[in-house]
Amino acid sequence: VGLFIIIKTEPLITEIAAWWREQTGRNTSLASPADLAWLGYSYVAFRLIHTLRDRQTGKLPALSLQQYVTYVMFFPAITAGPIDRAERFLKDLQALPEKAGLDPVRINEGLTRIGIGIFKKFVIADTLAQGASLDAATASQADSTIGLWLLLYGYALRLFFDFSGYSDIAIGIGILFGIKLPENFDRPYLKTNITTFWQSWHITLSNWVRFYVFTPLSRFLLTRKPKPSPILVVLSSQMATMIVIGLWHGVTLNFLIWGLWHGAGLFIHKQWSDRTRKWYRSLKDKPGQKRAWSVVGWFITFQFVVLGWVWFALPEFEQSITVFRGLFGQF
Repeated sequence: VGLFIIIKTEPLITEIAAWWREQTGRNTSLASPADLAWLGYSYVAFRLIHTLRDRQTGKLPALSLQQYVTYVMFFPAITAGPIDRAERFLKDLQALPEKAGLDPVRINEGLTRIGIGIFKKFVIADTLAQGASLDAATASQADSTIGLWLLLYGYALRLFFDFSGYSDIAIGIGILFGIKLPENFDRPYLKTNITTFWQSWHITLSNWVRFYVFTPLSRFLLTRKPKPSPILVVLSSQMATMIVIGLWHGVTLNFLIWGLWHGAGLFIHKQWSDRTRKWYRSLKDKPGQKRAWSVVGWFITFQFVVLGWVWFALPEFEQSITVFRGLFGQF
């Protein structure tokens, strides 16, 4: 975790890079995070934490050193996931002898998945990246509310096709090698509430933080004396979980705010659903009202997620606030 924080905190790793350059007689003015970048460490760190915690609790299956290193460093998933679990990965690894040879079905499935991923990433996402999605440059050039909204929607689509496209490529390569990596996306932008959105967006990351942040933290809080209120436990656990997800992308103010944004959204939805569950169940006999409410829920959820991408897409807090003002007509 300490190494992860160092790598993800740009000023800190830049200082360390400058010190390293000084020790080796190189130009310290050229120091940058790239000097000490570790490709895929975000995913490596989570695999290491998962196996260390499961080892401590006796849940980790018996792995040889070769199997363990293969799991941690499995190359298709090293840079952008999915974050597999050791026990699931081990089953596929042990079954490899049964998959020896060229299996046309497996090859077709793997290549098809790779092809879909390449189309998503290099055709759709990269096309949107050419000035049709929100970033620091396009945000500074936008001069209308409609233009900003179009850029923001473009960024939402670009991010989905970029990330899900890479996941498809990783899963397809894994299939060719006989390893079926877990799915990472399940039509997230079509979900009707923020909870189901996070159950279908970067699924393996959401599952990881639920297992190793939300559940242990909420259990810990429930055992305190005096016992805190259930609402406080839920609020604290959801906020902490989403802050971890935010800072996992980078230790910056904007990623912190993005985590708080989604933590607040999850908490509000939890309180709303707890208080309207009986009413919502009554809609099963009113299909028209249920469909209408589903459309309303989808619209609210989608707009909430899209607005949250402002914090994710832009590097500076001040520019994010300016974009928010522009989205609501204040230029």
